Amino acid sequence: MLKGIPPLLTPELLKIMMEMGHDDALVLADANFTAMSIAAGKPVIRLPCSSMAQAVAAVTTLLPLATDVTHPAGFMAVSNQPEGYCSAMQREVIALLSTQMLPNQSVEPVERYAFYDRARAAYAIVLTGEKQPFGNFILRKGVIGENLRP
Repeated sequence: MLKGIPPLLTPELLKIMMEMGHDDALVLADANFTAMSIAAGKPVIRLPCSSMAQAVAAVTTLLPLATDVTHPAGFMAVSNQPEGYCSAMQREVIALLSTQMLPNQSVEPVERYAFYDRARAAYAIVLTGEKQPFGNFILRKGVIGENLRP
């Protein structure tokens, strides 16, 4: 254990987050997500006892979200629902993510199969214990650093 690091973050996940570069994507997936086939050889980290809200809260304590894009995070839109529909769990996680974003940024709904395409291009997948279907999010890593010097 280390001070200031949420205990939910495993050594493997910390290593992955450290290795990621600016604009690399990290998928946080529900327990039903087809992580092994989507990842196709990329890292899959398991957090089977965590909800999506717990995983997002822990990850975003250390992982900066991208500030140079309109949507630094996305979520899998629920199929066969009206545009703009979000489950209670999705609304909870979006609220958590909103505290980490700039005022002009938002979390983007992504159609299911488009989400799978983005997940295939991600750096790694974190498979949580979230049991709610469509409980999948993608976070784009930002930078930590100084402002540009003139």
